Amino acid sequence: MISTTQELEALVARARQTDSVALDTEFVWERTYYPRLGLIQLALSDEDCHLIDPLAIQDLSPLGALLADKNVIKILHDAPQDLAILSRVTRAIPATIFDTRVAAGFSGLPSTISLVDLIAVLLDIQLSKSETRSNWLKRPLDKKQVEYALEDVRYLRAVRILLLTRIIVPEIKQWLQQELDLLEQPASYSSKDDYDAFRRIKGAASLEGGSLAVLQELAAWREREARNLDRPRGHVVADKALMSIVCARIRSLAALESCGLLSDKQLKRYGPSIITRTKRGLSAPDLACPGLKRQVRLNAREKKVYERLNSFVQLKCDMQGIDPHLIGTTSELKQLAKNLNDPGSPLPQRLTSGWRKKFLDEYFRKRP
Repeated sequence: MISTTQELEALVARARQTDSVALDTEFVWERTYYPRLGLIQLALSDEDCHLIDPLAIQDLSPLGALLADKNVIKILHDAPQDLAILSRVTRAIPATIFDTRVAAGFSGLPSTISLVDLIAVLLDIQLSKSETRSNWLKRPLDKKQVEYALEDVRYLRAVRILLLTRIIVPEIKQWLQQELDLLEQPASYSSKDDYDAFRRIKGAASLEGGSLAVLQELAAWREREARNLDRPRGHVVADKALMSIVCARIRSLAALESCGLLSDKQLKRYGPSIITRTKRGLSAPDLACPGLKRQVRLNAREKKVYERLNSFVQLKCDMQGIDPHLIGTTSELKQLAKNLNDPGSPLPQRLTSGWRKKFLDEYFRKRP
């Protein structure tokens, strides 16, 4: 267990002399806005594995230097969440990332495969998942926790090599690298716009115009409040309560109190802010009201385009050993089919740029 800054600096110095390292994190995310980091695992080889204690080490910037080092490949499985956590605590932008889940999708395996299943397929080793819901904030860690944490990184270097040997076609290796390069974009680790928080609320798609503007204001306020308190969003005001306030268009504290949606403590603490935000949303001009992505609906002609497009994707993926889910979601493919049927509509950028454009070029050329 690495528990001092000096030990961490020494480990990172050794790690930066290698070609690649394996990384993982363990965290608890129940009563806070941000995940509480409980453990960081780092492996330089299958026998050189370490646990870093972020509860004992206040300054994790040495780890940030490794994270940002372009000369060392950082291997993770399902990397985005771990990288977001590590980027926040180290203030570093990750570079040279290899995500074994993504790579699996380019090697004839599902792009949604778990690490347990991936290691079982490639190495015929069965990992235990008994500590998945363990309390990683308690100290000392018990023997089972230590073994579980170390196994999550012990085999990742070998997994990377085996995945790359399964990808024979140079072009597909280039496509994989383009997809991995997306994990280095600083925007992936910058704070999200609070005014986009409303899009994640269940039921938002049923609202329009002024009601959406109210929900946008309330969700943005709740996002800032939850972040400042470091509490889950639902501990400030639950989604259902926000939606009810929006639908009722409550404009006064008396009306808010009478509806019974909030506790006395919530009313006292948040009531005035909720009313202010509601009024601000209701007064927004029509042009300022936010839009929301709706479920894509296709007419008969567009459905035929989608069916041809989907068949092309499935067939080509089967031939090239790529998971079709990497190309795009059902919604994205439907939107592409819809826009292809309307020459004046802009095509979805993700499906018409980079390696996905190359993958679909044959379809674009041959489509009627």
